[in-house]
Amino acid sequence: MGIGDRRLEIGKWTASFAPPLAALQFLTLAPPLVRRPFTPAEMGQAVGYFPLVGALLGGALAGLNWGLGAVFPAEVVGAMVLAVWVILTGALHLDGLLDTCDGLFGGRDPETRLSILRDERVGAFAVAGGVLLLLTKYASLGALPDATTALLLAPTLGRWGMVLAVVGFPYARSEGLGRAMKDRAGWPQLTLATGVALLVAWFAGHRLGLIALGLAAGVTWLVARFTLSRLPGLTGDIYGATCEIVETVVLLAFVAGGAP
Repeated sequence: MGIGDRRLEIGKWTASFAPPLAALQFLTLAPPLVRRPFTPAEMGQAVGYFPLVGALLGGALAGLNWGLGAVFPAEVVGAMVLAVWVILTGALHLDGLLDTCDGLFGGRDPETRLSILRDERVGAFAVAGGVLLLLTKYASLGALPDATTALLLAPTLGRWGMVLAVVGFPYARSEGLGRAMKDRAGWPQLTLATGVALLVAWFAGHRLGLIALGLAAGVTWLVARFTLSRLPGLTGDIYGATCEIVETVVLLAFVAGGAP
């Protein structure tokens, strides 16, 4: 096999695995295995792998929680796991939540709200929303009766909620990365993502896992409907906020499910 043939084989391999790698590189701080910009088509296909990336993240967090639990008390473990959770995702979704809080609650009309969503400055609504969400996550992590299952499912279902939002609801802008994903993600990506989410929910949580799946779908719908009452469509920041809110609701569901 000559050099040209080897390059062709490498190119085919890269093209085959580009969508899941794009999902991994986009949603986490994983080292880049593909050192080139992903095409819009690859980013659209990557949407179907979002819950799989969430499951990988959840497995890492569950393992970390188990290891730290042998050394530190639950309160310290919760804080450390939450810190790593934010770091591994590059605070991508948390940043989306902050912008969403400012944009949806800080503007008087759709045009102003979209403008605020683009603004990198942090306002009062962003600070309040971010602090409240992180406090709720921290408190939930310390109160979980079964942290392993909850940590597996929360990131998985959070990213499944993003897929529902991408495929199921209109996009507000005519350009940008979110637009590229929206235009090229459809039922095949939603089917793949839902299959992964269902498998993880059932094998990790059984009945409560399926309840959490239903909650994730309901929360995603509520976030999207509220957004559409304030904007002509969703944005990338809204996708990130959806992920954060769904994750928090899943954690709370497992806290409530284990309460006496």
